[in-house]
Parts: sequence; C-alpha cells; structure tokens
Amino acid sequence: MTRSVPPQVLVAGAGPAGLTAAHELARRGVRVRLIDRAQGPATTSRALATHARTLEVWDQMGVADQLLPRGQRVEHFTLHRRGRQLIRFDTNYDALPTRFPYTLMVDQVITEEVLRDRLAAWGVAVEWSTELVGFEQDDTGVTARLRRPDGQPETLRTGWLVGTDGGHSTVRRKLELPLVGDSSETWLIADAVLDSDLPRDSIHWMDTGEGTVMLIPFPDPGKWRLLDTAEVTDDGPRQVADRFAAKISRAVGRQVRVEEPTWVSVFTIQQRMIATMRAGRCFLAGDAAHVHSPASGQGMNTGIQDAYNLGWKLAAVISGHSGPDLLDTYGQERVPVGRALLGSTRAATRLVAFRSAALSTLMPLGLGVLRRVRPLKRWIEHRIMGGMSGLTRGYADSALSAAGGGAGAGERIGWAAADTTEPEALSQRLREPRWMLWVNPAPEVPRRALKELLTDAAACPDTPVVLLLSPLDVADPRGLLARRLRLPAGHWALVRPDGYRCASGSGLPDPAGLLRRVGMTVPTAADRT
Repeated sequence: MTRSVPPQVLVAGAGPAGLTAAHELARRGVRVRLIDRAQGPATTSRALATHARTLEVWDQMGVADQLLPRGQRVEHFTLHRRGRQLIRFDTNYDALPTRFPYTLMVDQVITEEVLRDRLAAWGVAVEWSTELVGFEQDDTGVTARLRRPDGQPETLRTGWLVGTDGGHSTVRRKLELPLVGDSSETWLIADAVLDSDLPRDSIHWMDTGEGTVMLIPFPDPGKWRLLDTAEVTDDGPRQVADRFAAKISRAVGRQVRVEEPTWVSVFTIQQRMIATMRAGRCFLAGDAAHVHSPASGQGMNTGIQDAYNLGWKLAAVISGHSGPDLLDTYGQERVPVGRALLGSTRAATRLVAFRSAALSTLMPLGLGVLRRVRPLKRWIEHRIMGGMSGLTRGYADSALSAAGGGAGAGERIGWAAADTTEPEALSQRLREPRWMLWVNPAPEVPRRALKELLTDAAACPDTPVVLLLSPLDVADPRGLLARRLRLPAGHWALVRPDGYRCASGSGLPDPAGLLRRVGMTVPTAADRT
C-alpha cells in the first residue's frame, strides 16, 4: 500500500497479535498500515509454546506448513523429585478432535519472522521505528499522530485503530483503560544448552528441595528454557548455569551440565486485564488487553486468537458485508476468555511454584495412585489438555450464537485427519476466509438441490458460503467426519470464518437467509434487478 492511499486500519504493534490482525485484514482486501516503535524485529527469546488451537489458526492462515518443521513437538509432562521420576503425564485429545494433538515449541522470533513473510505476500511491511504518539477519534474515524524514523511527525487519518502494542500499550493508556489485577511471584528464566539425556518431547517439572525448576525444550539441539521459582538473582551467566546444574542434577539423580545461558531474565508475574477491548473505533488485543503468568504458556496464544477473532469481523464491517454491531461481539467473546485465563494461569502459577511442604511430602503417594489407576490418570490428562490447548473455549454466550441458534452454537468445529479420507481438501477449504455451510444431506436429496443451495449467497462475492460434507465437495464415505461434527444425515451447520459453529438445524437450509439472520448483508433478488 502506498502512502498516498490512506489505510482503512492502523495496527500499532508488530508482535504476533499485531501481525495476525494485519494478516487477516489484508487477505480480505483491507488497506492496512502496521507500525512498531522498535528499531527492528526482536532478537531475544520470549514466548515459546504454541498450543493446539493456535496451530489450527495458523493452518487456517496458511502459515502452519512454514512453522511446524521449525518447532519441537511436546506431548508429555514429566515430574521429578530426589532422583526419581514420579510420573509422566501424556496428552489426551480423545475428546478434543484436532489435527494438531500436541504443543509446538517454537521461538517467538521465528513465529514473527514467518508471519512477517506471509504478511509481505499481501503487500504489507512492518514500519519499524515508527511510534504512535497520540490519537483522537470521532464518529467517522481516527486521527493518529505518529513519529517517523527520522523523528519527523506525521498525522494520519484512518477508519480504525487496533492496539497490539504490548503490556505498556500507548493505545490502552490514551483510552484510559486500566489493567486490573495483581502481581505475585518473581521468577528467573534462562535459555541454555544442557548436556542431558532428558527426553525432549516433554516438559520437565522438578522438586529440587529448594523450590521448583522447570525445563522446556527448544527445537535447537540441546537447548532448553530453564525456570527457577525460588532463587531469582541474576548473579552472572556462569553462576546461574551452575545453580541450575546443581538443582537439576539433584532432582533427576544424575549429573547434568548446563552451559552459560544466552539469555537471562528476572521478572515479576503480572495477572491483569482490561474490562473492555473496544472503545469506539479503537480495539485492543494481546498483551495490550491482558497479561498472564507464563506458567501455562497462554499469553502469545491468547493474543493471536484475539486478533484472529477481530480480523474477520472488522473486515466484514469495512467491506459493507455486516453492520457495525458485529464488532460488539469481539469484546463479548474475548473478554470472558481473558478472565477465565487469569483464573487458570493463577492456579498454574501456584502449581508450578509448589510451596507447600505438606503437599510435597504427600505428592509421591498421590502420584503413585495415579500411575496404578489408569482411567483416573487419563481423566486428569484430558482436563489438562482441555485447559491448556484452547480447544474447549467457545462462544456460546455470544450475540452471534444467539442470532444463529441451534445445537452447539458457539462451539469450535474440530476434526482429526483420520476422520476423513480427504484431510488436505478439508484443510484447504478451512483456509478460505469465508463463511461455510456444512451439509450432511439426507440420502434422498438430489445433487441438483444441493447446487441450488448456493445461488443466493454466491450473489455476494465476498461473503459466499462454501458447501461441505456433501458429494459436491469433501466426501465422507465412512461417516466419521459427520459423527465427529455431530452432524447426522439431513442436518446442517453454518460455520463462521474463524471456525466456530454459528447456527445449525435440519432439512435444506437457505444460505442467504442464514447469513442475514446473523447480521451479514446479502442482496436479495430484488436488489439485483
């Protein structure tokens, strides 16, 4: 986009949330400028864990193929104490169908690189050293004041402003939206290479007798992220390495050597969020809206999912395919997610730190019972995955779900590759940035009737419905996919562009009528004459 053409949206902050928001707008034809006050891309290590729901989002964005080979899959959580392995929890996605039943450890530096490259393919480049100084908004747009790389001011008029500018957000501060919550633990983290035989497909938690230590694998050979919840003094890389080596060796019962870390950080855990994520024509997403403990690796994932939720809605309003009320559902849907995560990450923080001496004494006994009672262990593994993966979060209470109606409105549409004979065909369809009508026709419905379903919706080229789960598109000869989607013969489901069920019912649906019901603008036959 040239500077002579004003952007329809200004995105401030080029981290994962900002890159995702800009990508989802740009691939829907919205003119975007993406600025960041930093001098260039980050080079230091930050977020690492990418959970299953975010991997699904990446796949729908078309970047999963570039990121998966550069990450380390993690499918276990192993507990150690005084030279013993107490238990290894495995993943349990049996009731959480997904094509990505694992957590991917990939450095945020790499994530941002891949997202920037993908965004560049849509004609948008990050404008580094460009700072948002202030802004005012009115009923028709936002007037933003920028400081360019050469220090010169620039005044920019745009339709909308998206603040993804981190925990010290200028957008949030100018909107006078306070982060509410608390700060608790102070922890130390370091990235270092270990000489150890610890399995790299697992996160390792260790009761060292002097607090707890966690090890999280990087994709780089031998490299781990180390976390200490007790001794949090950064007294030099060699001293930090020796301290970790002594604690880890004691926990696993054998000698472990730790090289000098390439990065060390001491930080106080913040658990805070704002009560609203929209103020007029301004939106907040990611760390600008909520900050969490890193205990369960939710921060980056939540920000990406915020931006993915906002992107398609803002594009629909800008293109005229929806009224502005659609934007109210952004906060309706994402604020409760942030609130729930504050609770879950607070609990995870307490579990990681594990400061109760009584519980520490009883822990081996309790875990011994779990090892012997496999159904109970599997149930706990399912609960862990449900909370961590993001797959169970939905939007049942959203106004969109109420408008759509039917069983399962607001639920994520989930499936595994084994559920269909054409997994790539189905994945490709999900990458299309549009609404979808998933139809499992009754046996007596002729092919001609299925084709006629799309006539009205196709008249609105940017808001078409793609027909799925029928002989016209993705076949399901064994019926596995239909069962997984809870879509028996003769039933249908309308699916939002971000992959959540919006409406469902039986019989042959009216695609155009369904879209109008949920607030989308689809021309009638009279409009077209």
